[in-house]
Amino acid sequence: MNLLNWTAVPYFQHRIVSLEDGIQHNIGWNLRPEDLPYVPEHWTLYPEPDKSLHLLLGMVYIFFFLAAIIGNGLVLWIFSSAKSLRSASNMFVVNLAFCDFMMMLKAPIFIYNSFNHGFAAGGLGCKIFASMGTLSGIGAGMTNACIAYDRYTTITRPFDGKITRTKALIMIIFIWFYTIPWMAMPAFEVWGQYATEGYLTACSMDYLTRTFSNRLFIASIFTCSYVIPMLAIIYFYSQIVSKVFSHEKALREQAKKMNVESLRTNQQQQSESAEMRIAKAAITICFLFVASWTPYAVLAMIGGFGDQSLLTPGVSMIPALNCKLVACIDPYVYAISHPKYRTELQKRLPWLAIKEKDYDARSVTTANTESSTTPAPT
Repeated sequence: MNLLNWTAVPYFQHRIVSLEDGIQHNIGWNLRPEDLPYVPEHWTLYPEPDKSLHLLLGMVYIFFFLAAIIGNGLVLWIFSSAKSLRSASNMFVVNLAFCDFMMMLKAPIFIYNSFNHGFAAGGLGCKIFASMGTLSGIGAGMTNACIAYDRYTTITRPFDGKITRTKALIMIIFIWFYTIPWMAMPAFEVWGQYATEGYLTACSMDYLTRTFSNRLFIASIFTCSYVIPMLAIIYFYSQIVSKVFSHEKALREQAKKMNVESLRTNQQQQSESAEMRIAKAAITICFLFVASWTPYAVLAMIGGFGDQSLLTPGVSMIPALNCKLVACIDPYVYAISHPKYRTELQKRLPWLAIKEKDYDARSVTTANTESSTTPAPT
């Protein structure tokens, strides 16, 4: 058996049904007739993985499930119930946490399939798993784009660019109206379809069928769910960095004319420069989106238009793990670093021993200065 099926050569005697000991079965050898429409033949050309690999992936998903449910659950609870966090900007954080929560809420289907070593949940389980993945994935991408837009308007137009709660609600409603059709069309097989991938324990859109209609669907969803939010995120954060660099340059020039070292207060001089904070925040946010969804986007494009022999079952499981991992990390990047969130968490769960200084006790002057040079907390 080739190790983990990472680079296994297709084994063309597929769906062997012999139960004799020592016989090498291919993936999907014991499928029921009603399951066959959900299983692309490409995966059945590879040897069945060892049962221990199924168990390992199942345990990894259990860890992801617990980490994401707890982390995003806390974000949903704190941001929804704390009055100090009920801002327009934080509405996007709540929506992102909901998407990440949904992303891992489907994990029990994968865990059930893994512990049963294959396509145990059947066609209905496949559609539920893939539908929730599509909703949460595209929803998270568009929410990230809205967060980038919110920070862009807040920083570049601090006096008149702040988004109102009504506008934020309209944007969130638009996100779901934008996302739901991409979930519904393959679910009801209006355009595209859902199918298993890898070891037949996960499901996604069918990116292996080479019909014109399916290829057009793959190209369309690739553009709308990956390219558009990616370009928006890159544009808005690049504008933020450019704006901050220009602002810092103007401050330095003005300080030079006034023959002073800096126009900033002593407290600001002791902290990291604004341009570095903005650059790091922008790079981190962009990197998370790129790291989580680029591998999956590349996987889908190779399946639809490239050399499908590159997509071994083991390789195809890596992008899916990436997406789930980011759903666990997001609460920490977007929320746990938020001082008001940490303060509320400390009040409600003191046994966590967070020891965050009361955000509201900070001076108004310092808060206003920081808000003019750094992204608004979300």
